[in-house]
Amino acid sequence: MAGSLNKVMLIGNLGKDPEARALESGTTLVRFPIATSETYKNKQGEKVTNTEWHNIVLWRGLAEVAEKYLKKGDQVYIEGRLKTRSWQDDSGQTKYATEIQADSMTMLGNKRDNDNVADSGQSYQQPQSPSPSVPEASPEDDLPF
Repeated sequence: MAGSLNKVMLIGNLGKDPEARALESGTTLVRFPIATSETYKNKQGEKVTNTEWHNIVLWRGLAEVAEKYLKKGDQVYIEGRLKTRSWQDDSGQTKYATEIQADSMTMLGNKRDNDNVADSGQSYQQPQSPSPSVPEASPEDDLPF
């Protein structure tokens, strides 16, 4: 197999409300953590739950949708890729963060009874960069199945 793959798929609940930020360029950036949990019974028959926290980053239109509709506790399905960044803190120490750069998001539901929230199951995708135009097929080119 040639190449590589960086793909993340998560279903989890928001740990806090999305935090939006507008960059100098006018681009919107939203961050929020989601929790995913795994539950099993140990050898003693006790129920054990392990929770992992994931930092989600959304850009542009996807960020605007998240800022408008998502709240702490909402369940979302996120597809994206892992991204690690580093920076220097005030004391000169190098800090690292691993985040999920989301390409698409599906709102699966919420824990609120609020008619103003978008219907659950609504999917959103980050627009892809322009690709070369490909002429559309005419109806005569359609296959019979």
